[in-house]
Amino acid sequence: MTNRYISEIVREQDPLMLPPDASVAQACERMCARHVGAVLVADRAHHLLGIFTGRDAVRALGRGCDATHTHLDAVMTTGPATIRPDAHAIDALRLMSDGGFRHLPVVEKGKVIAIVARSDFEGLELDRFEEEKALWEHIG
Repeated sequence: MTNRYISEIVREQDPLMLPPDASVAQACERMCARHVGAVLVADRAHHLLGIFTGRDAVRALGRGCDATHTHLDAVMTTGPATIRPDAHAIDALRLMSDGGFRHLPVVEKGKVIAIVARSDFEGLELDRFEEEKALWEHIG
């Protein structure tokens, strides 16, 4: 199916969320254990504060941060783009492409409910997006 809603993609997801005072080391350990590429940084009420990805980890470690003592709020990406669960897969793919990122928090009524990654999308959805992108490049 090429027009799935985000809610269908993340139906039974338990997103990895950590508080802003969690360490980079804790985040990396949890990401490794869960086989995911991002952590949603949220407060106790699940309001999104930021996102910490493998790219953020590389940047932080490359600058010489101490992973055990550096908190996520010091190295996370603040104000990430988000998507609602009633949006379509193609909308998420557009946002990720335009922003140059691979993970997109799903937020409803101000609270985190999930996260989608480019790898969550099926072949037909990706094919449709690539066709759309090629058309825009041809027009532009």
